[in-house]
Amino acid sequence: MKYKIITSMLIAAGLLLSGCGEKKDPATMQDGTYTAQMSEYSHGWREFVTITVKNGEVVTAEYNAENSSGFIKSWDTAYMNNMKTVTGTYPNEYTRYYAAFLKGQKDVPEIDALTGASNSGANFKRLSDAVVNKAKQGDSTIAFVETEEKE
Repeated sequence: MKYKIITSMLIAAGLLLSGCGEKKDPATMQDGTYTAQMSEYSHGWREFVTITVKNGEVVTAEYNAENSSGFIKSWDTAYMNNMKTVTGTYPNEYTRYYAAFLKGQKDVPEIDALTGASNSGANFKRLSDAVVNKAKQGDSTIAFVETEEKE
């Protein structure tokens, strides 16, 4: 009788432990926080995307840019006022617009460019690809994205 109980317990323990070494699906984002940023500054700003993943899904997403002193572009009211009159949008608006595409996603979504911020939209798409790739690898080091060459 003791032999059956001990054998049953060993089998149960073996089944529980066999799942511990299971490999993660490479198409699934790993839980954590990940960042991708442009490798260079453009017009004094370097754009970045930071996401937090939980249960394989993006739960927070931030898209913005910072200058060399770390000041965030969407906080610059003078820049906002100048850009809004010229393009009809401004950093605090378009960064939230683009970041919203990532929230709740399990992969890089299709992204619609916002009129007046299409260059930032293209950079956001490239940064999103890089940050989701880092999340799929479970690699929390910053991904640096090269500036696209203009022809």
